[in-house]
Amino acid sequence: MEVMSTLSAEQRQYVESVQDVVEAEMRGRAFSWNGETPWANLRALAEADLLCANFAPEYGGQGYGEFEAMLAVEAVGRVCPDTAWFVYTQQMVGPRAIEMFGSEVAKETYLPQIAEGRSHIAIAISEPDAGSDVGSMKTTVSESDDGTLVLNGEKIWVGGVPSSDAAVVWAKFPEGLGSLVLDFDAPGVDIEKHYRNMVNYTQTHFTIDDVEIPEENVLTRGREGFKQQLKALNWERLGSAVVANSWATCALDHALDYAAEREQFGQPIADFQGMEWKFADMLTEIEVSTAIAYREGVRAANAGTPPDRLATSMAKLYSSQMVERVASEAVQTVGARAYQKGHPLEYLFRLVRGRRIAAGTDEIQKNTIARTLKEKGIPSILDR
Repeated sequence: MEVMSTLSAEQRQYVESVQDVVEAEMRGRAFSWNGETPWANLRALAEADLLCANFAPEYGGQGYGEFEAMLAVEAVGRVCPDTAWFVYTQQMVGPRAIEMFGSEVAKETYLPQIAEGRSHIAIAISEPDAGSDVGSMKTTVSESDDGTLVLNGEKIWVGGVPSSDAAVVWAKFPEGLGSLVLDFDAPGVDIEKHYRNMVNYTQTHFTIDDVEIPEENVLTRGREGFKQQLKALNWERLGSAVVANSWATCALDHALDYAAEREQFGQPIADFQGMEWKFADMLTEIEVSTAIAYREGVRAANAGTPPDRLATSMAKLYSSQMVERVASEAVQTVGARAYQKGHPLEYLFRLVRGRRIAAGTDEIQKNTIARTLKEKGIPSILDR
């Protein structure tokens, strides 16, 4: 697509290096992780100095930006969807918040081991009674008489806890919403239950009882600081869109390979017009979704600002629905084989459903899009 044709020589070299590692180390292990963390793949990227592209070099990264991180996620996700998920969460979610808003102590403590593929940082936002409505969160930070920060509350549906040393936790400070880094081995943190979702990924419910938080572990606190974190969260939504786009491409690739080999009525089924139309629709949807995400990624990177909330909401919404349609059509193409446990497309069909829930539901994205439309009107030609 046009965005890819404008990559610099350095960006192209970076993507090609990621692709080389993906082909050499990941293709043979793809679809074999069964909910476990793909440590071998993450370390292969780390050993090639390719993991955490958007971290500063002093913390083990390559000093690139979020756009390059998006490119890496897509390159990985086209072959190994599970590894792409972990690359995305570690480059554009919890650890990135530490790199952007954390103290020097926090950065030095947590980031190098992420870039080395040795640990994870989870993100803990949802609570039993508060999901999309973060204003209803009951997890709070209070200050004792001597100024010590004390955290109390609970979080649920937190991904990656078994392989994480800490989590970026959203909570209410006395001056408003904020975020901090919580070590899972801190006294007062108790794991209540590990859940397994449709693809066997672990999601965790944990409670926090009078846990003291060092000041250097505070990321943001109060209205202005948290507003900046919310803006930065738009990179997470764009990253989520890229994950979905890469998974859709992976599904289409499997369907194409099968259709080229499977013969019926004396010819490959890929040569039937009905199948050609199916593939044309699938590719068109992937390209549209990719264009929406990368257009805003390039604009934000060039401007040096967080992505626009309207654009990211549209990218997140469209990609989440698109990947479900494409995965479904890929299963339809392959038929009974793809409906069996153990087939890559059966796994993808379950995996992609989570995109319409995680990182902001379809409904929340639609609300954001509609509110912005009512406030600002249809974007002008000059704003596109």
